[in-house]
Amino acid sequence: MRKSRVEDFREFAASCAGRLYRSAALLTGGDVHLAEDLVQETLARMYMLWGRVHRIDNPAAYAQTVLVRTFLTHRRRRSADERPLADLPDTAPDRTGEDPALRMTLLDALDRLAPKDRAVVVLRYWEDRSVEQTAEALRTSPAAVRTRCVRALARLRTLLGGSLAEFATH
Repeated sequence: MRKSRVEDFREFAASCAGRLYRSAALLTGGDVHLAEDLVQETLARMYMLWGRVHRIDNPAAYAQTVLVRTFLTHRRRRSADERPLADLPDTAPDRTGEDPALRMTLLDALDRLAPKDRAVVVLRYWEDRSVEQTAEALRTSPAAVRTRCVRALARLRTLLGGSLAEFATH
């Protein structure tokens, strides 16, 4: 018996939601609430075209592309660069083997990048996409992706400076 469209989509959403959330958290510089909103909007957009998904070679990769485009659209729509000043959001459970100070340092550095530079870094180095795949996701040329990579990595090196040397001994 064939699964219904809704059941099929639920399975897809359950299988890729965690990966989408991790990417969204990196794109938003650790803003977990915005990351959740971006994942929800991405999944809603994917559901709208789910009936035509058979034409998409890799739906999970396409969902990542939709996530990045949703993030960039959100950044363009914001009228001001808002920063929440309230207490930090609820933290994730303590994970052994992870260094929270290093994580916060990296998220802060990512947050200081321009949105498109951040998107390039996340797609290229977190999602491990090729230059061509990243260019396609961002609707730009491979040369622009390479330029943004060089610029973003240089900016990260400047932002992080020697601050990561203390974490290297852990």
